[in-house]
Amino acid sequence: MPDRPAPAEGLFSREYAAATSLFAAVMFLTGLAALAVVPTLPTAARDLDGVSLFPLVAGCFVAASLLGGVLGGHWADRAGAHRPLALGMALAVVTLLVSGASTSIWQLAVGRFLDGLAAGMVAVAINTAIGQAYPDRLRPRALALMSTCWIVPSLVGPPLAGLVAETWSWRTVFLGLAALTLVPALAVVALLRGPSWRTASAPPPDGAPRPALLVAAAVSVGAALGQYGVSGWDTRHLLFTAGGLALLVAFAPRLLPRGTWRAVRGLPATVLLCGLGSGVFFTLEALVPLFLVTEREVPPLVIGLAFTGAALAWAASSAVQGRLLERAPRHRLVVAGALVQGLAVAVAAVGTLPGAPDPVAASAMVVAAVGMGMYAPSLTVLALSHSPRGRQGYASSSMQTSQNLGQVTVLALGSGVFNAFLGAGSSGHGGYRAAFVLLLVPCAVAALLAVRTRAT
Repeated sequence: MPDRPAPAEGLFSREYAAATSLFAAVMFLTGLAALAVVPTLPTAARDLDGVSLFPLVAGCFVAASLLGGVLGGHWADRAGAHRPLALGMALAVVTLLVSGASTSIWQLAVGRFLDGLAAGMVAVAINTAIGQAYPDRLRPRALALMSTCWIVPSLVGPPLAGLVAETWSWRTVFLGLAALTLVPALAVVALLRGPSWRTASAPPPDGAPRPALLVAAAVSVGAALGQYGVSGWDTRHLLFTAGGLALLVAFAPRLLPRGTWRAVRGLPATVLLCGLGSGVFFTLEALVPLFLVTEREVPPLVIGLAFTGAALAWAASSAVQGRLLERAPRHRLVVAGALVQGLAVAVAAVGTLPGAPDPVAASAMVVAAVGMGMYAPSLTVLALSHSPRGRQGYASSSMQTSQNLGQVTVLALGSGVFNAFLGAGSSGHGGYRAAFVLLLVPCAVAALLAVRTRAT
């Protein structure tokens, strides 16, 4: 009797079930905290008399993620992904407690900074662990699953946080999430201390560049200064903006692969496109809700539904590219994602026209998420394929750094255009429309340069 063929290995086969379940749980908790907390930040800033510093509170998370990503990637290459992942989960609980107990806007900013540090470490550690633990054919599915784990948090997180904040307090949201995350975080730390996670990563090649943490800290500070600078347009704020820009120009290139700004084929171009796509999506998610609230007086429930729809669209699109399109060339999926993002930008611009219904602008977030569901996982797969053994952590941290730099830079450019039009006497609708039109540029650049990310 002929032997039966061995069953194909899958994400939940005996060899990978524990790792897959662990990573999925971590991403679920990360998504729940991220999506539940963010809608409460404006209320917290108002109660702490810090509305003028809200850009700093919102932006310091991204700024700290830069440092967390570099720290996590550097550490993962040296000692394996389990240590930065465990520390990131433990730190996440602490940050929620710090933010929930805030007595000033500055304490809330510190809490959000620490949260960004933890999130950067966790995101890079998970991507690195997938690159180290899974074969090439399972990586797209694993990355797609990580996106899918945001579905339930996207459904229950924002409306539940709004209900809790309205019934009790925004502090209850932070403290409740800390209590909810504590036991799973302890379980993750205990599991990662087991012998099966103590496998050493391959030693880095001789002479391979290692970004200094001081450089990452300088970039993080520069991003934070820039976010504070755009909170006003007097001389002081302009000086902070100039200082932040100077730090970014001087130090950011040291955290990215050589040739990133020139879109050199391979990892540099992949890293660059990660920043462009993430910047477009983040800016849409910031400006579209602001437009709907300030210009159309749309109820918060509609804004929450738009965020929910975007999360679902991202997860569904990511699942499609991970399974149904797993044989498609990844760089072509990047082109498709960039073009869909361009369509979303056009929809947002049309939504600012006087006669356009409110759902038109809101739907731009959903369309953009469809593009990102194809765009982001494909770039991550390409980045890992361009990375030699033992350097997945560096590639993952470079992608995280580029993502955060893209968010800071593109949002700053969009905000600058918006404020310039307002200063010239344009209406709010015109300012938002001009900012959205500007976003077509990075979409077009990403679509044209995607061929440079092709895996050999």
